[in-house]
Amino acid sequence: MLPIELYAGIESAWCPGCGNFVLLKAFKQALGELEIRPQGILVVSGIGQSAKFPHYLQCNTFNGIHGRALPVGTGARLANPDLKVVCATGDGDCYGEGGNHLLAAIRRNVDMTVVVHNNQVYALTKGQASPTTGQGVKTTLQPQGVPYPPLAALALAVSLGCSWVARGSATAPEHLKELYKQAITHRGLALLEVLQPCVTFNRVNTYQWYKERAYRVTETPDYDPENELWAYRKAKEWGERIPIGVIYRHSRPILEETHPALAAGPLVRQQPKRPLNQLLADFF
Repeated sequence: MLPIELYAGIESAWCPGCGNFVLLKAFKQALGELEIRPQGILVVSGIGQSAKFPHYLQCNTFNGIHGRALPVGTGARLANPDLKVVCATGDGDCYGEGGNHLLAAIRRNVDMTVVVHNNQVYALTKGQASPTTGQGVKTTLQPQGVPYPPLAALALAVSLGCSWVARGSATAPEHLKELYKQAITHRGLALLEVLQPCVTFNRVNTYQWYKERAYRVTETPDYDPENELWAYRKAKEWGERIPIGVIYRHSRPILEETHPALAAGPLVRQQPKRPLNQLLADFF
C-alpha cells in the first residue's frame, strides 16, 4: 500500500465543507491501495468545481475545455495504454456540455474511468440549474423553479450498454473508495456517478438529505447487476430511496482491441510513417 501523501497536490480552493473533499481523499486512498504511482495515472478534466480535482493531486493532468474531458481521455488511452486514465467531470460538464461525448465514449467502450461529481447544480458559475437539478428546485436563474424532471443519466448509460455503471456518495467514504478501486480496475468504460453535496449553492440536496435516502444496492434481495432490465429499473430509482453501489456490469470488447490504427500496437510504440516536418508541411 502506498501512502496518500504521495498524491498530495496544491492547496484546495473548494468551499469549506464541500463534498469534493471526501471524493478527493477516497480517490487518494484507492490509488494507494491499488499501488498506482502518480506517474502511472492521467486525470483529465474540463471546467467546473470538479475540474479542479486533478490540481489537488500529484499525477499527470490535462485540463480541457467545458464538456470535453472524455475525448481527451480517449486520445490518451489510444496513445498510451500503460496509463490509467480517469476523467474527473461534473453533472453539468459531462451531462450538459459533454453529453454527446459521453454517449460516444459508452458506445466505443474506451478502457477508462469517468467520475461524475453530481452536486445537481452548476457550482462554479454560481448556482444555475444543471441537467440533474430536481424538478421544482429554485436556483439563481430559475427563480420560479426548474420546470422539467432531471436527467436519469445512469439509466441512459445502462440502456446504451455501458460496461460498468455505479453510484457512490460523499456520505459513505469507505464505500466510495471501494467503488473507485472497482472502476479503475474495470476493463472497459466505467461510469461512476458520485453524489456530492454543494454546501454553497444547493440547499436542498444536503448531506442529511442523502443520508436519509441513500442505501446500498447490494442489500436488496434481488441484487443482479448483470441483468440489464433489473439494472435499468434500479438506475431509474430516485427520490425517497436512492441506490448506491454497482448497478450494472457486463463484458464487452474495448475500443483498443477494435480500432484499426492500433493493429500494429499502441501509438506510443509505433514509428511515424512520415517525418514530422513532412506531416506539418501538409498544413501550410
